[in-house]
Amino acid sequence: VMSCGANGWCARFVERHRAALNFTALVLGYVLYLIVGAGIFSAIELPYEQELRQELKDARSEFLNASPCVDEARLEKLLARVLEASNYGVTVHWNDSDQNWDFISSLFFTSTVLTTTGYGHTVPLSDEGKAFCIFYSLFGIPVTLLFLSAVVQRIMVFVTRQPITYFHRRWAMSKSVLALIHATCLGILLTLLFLIIPSWIFVTMEKDWNFLESVYFCFISLTTIGLGDYVPGSTHNKQGRPHPHLYRLGITVYLLVGLICVLVMLETCCELPHMRRLRQRFYNEKTPQYTADPLPAILPTIPSVSEQAASMKKDSTGNPTRLSYCQRSRLFTDLTSNNGCFLRYL
Repeated sequence: VMSCGANGWCARFVERHRAALNFTALVLGYVLYLIVGAGIFSAIELPYEQELRQELKDARSEFLNASPCVDEARLEKLLARVLEASNYGVTVHWNDSDQNWDFISSLFFTSTVLTTTGYGHTVPLSDEGKAFCIFYSLFGIPVTLLFLSAVVQRIMVFVTRQPITYFHRRWAMSKSVLALIHATCLGILLTLLFLIIPSWIFVTMEKDWNFLESVYFCFISLTTIGLGDYVPGSTHNKQGRPHPHLYRLGITVYLLVGLICVLVMLETCCELPHMRRLRQRFYNEKTPQYTADPLPAILPTIPSVSEQAASMKKDSTGNPTRLSYCQRSRLFTDLTSNNGCFLRYL
């Protein structure tokens, strides 16, 4: 009996707190996902980091042995300065005609800042630039989010909602099935247009990139991760790019349009009935209704203003009734308290 009672209590507890338990499991699963990802990255990348570090040490020692006239302390100072300048996007490998802060490059920088991509290959050098970047982003990022949200909602009407409604009426298929098919087709199309094809273009334009590196750059950029290890137009090999400014401008347009399409895809997936049911598992479905509470039964029911006006205008036989002074005064008070227009009843 005690076992049955305990099982029944457990069942009632789980049923009553199902959403909270699901949310707790979601949080624990996400933390576990972070830990597993960190372990895998560490296992994969740590040997390569140690190998590269050893190569740099060997190259430094070989250079010092081959150049006994070079002072080791001055070499270390020079390398530190070069690395510091490289962190600001300035490198000695480029010629004087390559600038990070011409108008097109600055436009590319502002687009990466406002979309929170932030490659980090170009950063403000002066204190004035850093201060302006703070205030510019403080206002620009919310405006960008508003702009992207408005554009995505407009596109959703023509790309997702209207096609699903049209085929639902034409083929009499379930909207959930149509939404799933539509999301799959849209995902394949956007992957082809904004991931596969641009990757082949970058392989052609960036001689130092292979196809995997191009796909990696496109995915990292369109998802606004923006690690900055691959930035088109920043490699030393500039052959095949006779118009670097036009090339950088085209990349800026591609990133903005691609980001909008990614958001459209995410919004389409979020509107799937399957995703809605999945989200409802992690919070209570009972949402507060912001309506007036019903009056207690002991209080008399007060007719609405329109009902009072209608009853005053006509009697039981349907004939017009002349309103008395008291009735008009009461009607005036009720209508003005409800911001209504009372002149037509007088």
